[in-house]
Amino acid sequence: MAYQKVSADQRAPGHSQYLDNDDLQATALDLEWDMEKELEEPGFDQFQLNSAENQNLENSETADLNLDPIQPATSPKGRFQRLQEESDYVTHYTRSAPKSNPCNFCRLLKIFCMAIILFISGILIGYYSHKNCPSNATSSGTLDLQLYQEILKTIQAEDIKKSFRNLVQLYKSEDDTEISKKIKTQWTSLGLEDVQLVNYSVLLNLPGLSPSSVTLSSSGQCFHPNGQPCSEEARKWSSQDLLYSYAAYSANGILEAEVIDVSYGNADDLKRIKKMKNVTNRIALLKLGKLPLLYKLSLLEKTGFGGVLLYIDPCDLPKTANLSYNTFMVSLNPGGDPSTPGYPSIDGSFRQNRSNLTSLLVQPISASLVAKLISLPKDRTTNGACSPLELPNNEERIVSMKIQTVTKFETVTNVVGYLKGVTFPDRYVIVGSHHHTAHSYNRQEWASSTAIITAFVRALMLRVKRGWRPDRTIVFCSWGGTAFGNIGSYEWGEDFRKVLQRNVVAYISLHSPVRGNSTLHSVASPSLQQLVAEKNKFNCPRRDQCPKTNISSEQMQDDADYFINHLGVPTMRFTYEDIRALEGPSFLSEALFPKHAIKVEEMDPFFNLHETIIKLSGEVILQIASEPVLPFNALDIALEVQNNLKGDQTSTPQLLALASHLRESAELFQSDEMRPANDPKERAPIRVRMLNDILQDMEKSFLVQHAPPGFYRNILYHLDGNTSQFSILLEAWEHCKSLASNETLQEALSEVLNSINAAQVYFKAGLDVFESVLVGKN
Repeated sequence: MAYQKVSADQRAPGHSQYLDNDDLQATALDLEWDMEKELEEPGFDQFQLNSAENQNLENSETADLNLDPIQPATSPKGRFQRLQEESDYVTHYTRSAPKSNPCNFCRLLKIFCMAIILFISGILIGYYSHKNCPSNATSSGTLDLQLYQEILKTIQAEDIKKSFRNLVQLYKSEDDTEISKKIKTQWTSLGLEDVQLVNYSVLLNLPGLSPSSVTLSSSGQCFHPNGQPCSEEARKWSSQDLLYSYAAYSANGILEAEVIDVSYGNADDLKRIKKMKNVTNRIALLKLGKLPLLYKLSLLEKTGFGGVLLYIDPCDLPKTANLSYNTFMVSLNPGGDPSTPGYPSIDGSFRQNRSNLTSLLVQPISASLVAKLISLPKDRTTNGACSPLELPNNEERIVSMKIQTVTKFETVTNVVGYLKGVTFPDRYVIVGSHHHTAHSYNRQEWASSTAIITAFVRALMLRVKRGWRPDRTIVFCSWGGTAFGNIGSYEWGEDFRKVLQRNVVAYISLHSPVRGNSTLHSVASPSLQQLVAEKNKFNCPRRDQCPKTNISSEQMQDDADYFINHLGVPTMRFTYEDIRALEGPSFLSEALFPKHAIKVEEMDPFFNLHETIIKLSGEVILQIASEPVLPFNALDIALEVQNNLKGDQTSTPQLLALASHLRESAELFQSDEMRPANDPKERAPIRVRMLNDILQDMEKSFLVQHAPPGFYRNILYHLDGNTSQFSILLEAWEHCKSLASNETLQEALSEVLNSINAAQVYFKAGLDVFESVLVGKN
């Protein structure tokens, strides 16, 4: 259920609404809550998330639970927009009749004088009421949007392009500290206050002195990962790219064994293969995609494989991406410094000896090398259709793979700058980008990320110099060590965990803003999806030609990982993608290709897409940082939970009943507490603070203790945009089908049930607290 307030107040841009309480209380407001019209608000009719309509709750806990397709509350931000104001300034005068009136002339004179006084008073009242509350009242939300647009209009594509080119040419060494210092210098010169370099000494896994190799035992032919023969000439050609075609934190050594094609390596694939062959200490030929790599490697390790040749099938890539001969890098690190798992890498910390994070020898190879290993012709197209790479079951291939990497401690540096808020300085909106830390990989990608965050800093500081500040503190972060497992963001998060748990309200990711040029793709927490949908609509000038809003809560391969999975922070990211990449298998972005594989300037030659991304992201940042009540939607979380359970064959009556209770509590909370927060007469600072504290912690209830490797601990996020069930339940169900025991499924069901129950108790406790406050005042 969503609501709309049909009234308005006007205040100066950049000021917190409830700070103007004295002026607002001086105005008599007639408030009306229009619930029906809110659901028909223009601009949100196309917003759909695997569902289409709202349904009423039934009282039954186990039977007749209403789980028809559910549409998230269409009220933007789950709040109540003031559209117009009706003021009543009629003054009522009561006056007793005179005891005597001998002079009609005097009586007429008095009446005339009184009329003149009333007329003049009416003019004055009308003037000031029109000044403060015009008939076509512009809502404070509109004024805020005008302020945001004024800030963002200073961001120009040409400036981003210049910054991007300077960054690409700037980075000449492998020293992470040097590029960090330059970013700090630039942010400081723009006026950003308190810019810090935060260093951590972490364990990195780097290539050895010579490239890895794969040798065919039958012929003795030796190949490098890119498919080139092992010769001195090939080694000299693009030697750095050959060295960096590796899996960070893989086991080292030499393994000679039969190659077994496991396709994408899911539970069904492995179950089928185990019936056919002995897989102990064999080498798996594995495709990247569809499931997290760490999860698939854990299955292969449990099954008994000894090594993995990892590749990307060209049929899974967009036609515009010709990467058949390109090598790539992957990281097997789930996050942070491997030598200090779960705690920060600061002086005095105990360092564990973890040179490898798996017993498997893992080597990424190009699709061209796979074709040579299975003796396929170069042209694999049939009637214009791409034929997936596949090793025939009746043929045997024995290869020898050699992997040699080194581990050493190096410094990873984060750049962190603060723009202090004026009203809630202890509440943080974190804006994250990343800078380059591995040889040439994602070089242009990090330059895009750094260029747009710098453009946003410049635009903000121009306004700050004119006296404006956000209500909440905006923290700008450029992370180091991203390519090795989001090390910089994890270490900083672990270092400041207690502060961040209490203070962070949102994380906005600017990671890889342009990966294609055909469609705008948005990833957002359920509580932020209404706000993101609103920005998507504003980005489309003609509603009748707008594409379907593409928003999902899916796992992101970037530095938002720690904030989502360990802090439960609402998160969002805008990116431009190739539509064919979105239609293909997920998790292909786990591969890091070299600089020449991805040409940012070819995808966005005029940098208009970069400008769009930072302006969309910037408006979300400003809205979260400046609005008195956080623009989060409580009800959409409950609706997301019900959608995840709808049609799930693992759902139990207890789960469905709890989901129904959660929706009831969320509806009451959104109507009873978020509605009064928008009433100027009831917007007491203590109530606003209490409400915001509840809103910023809503997703923490959905952090589970145990999740499969590569799966998010925050169960509100799906593996990809095509699934609508809880990921841990899907995985557990697959295990249940392949194993005799259903213990894994029961554990996953318990995790989900406890999360839903915790969220329901959380909302109920919030309602009780507000009710106690109201009783205390009375």
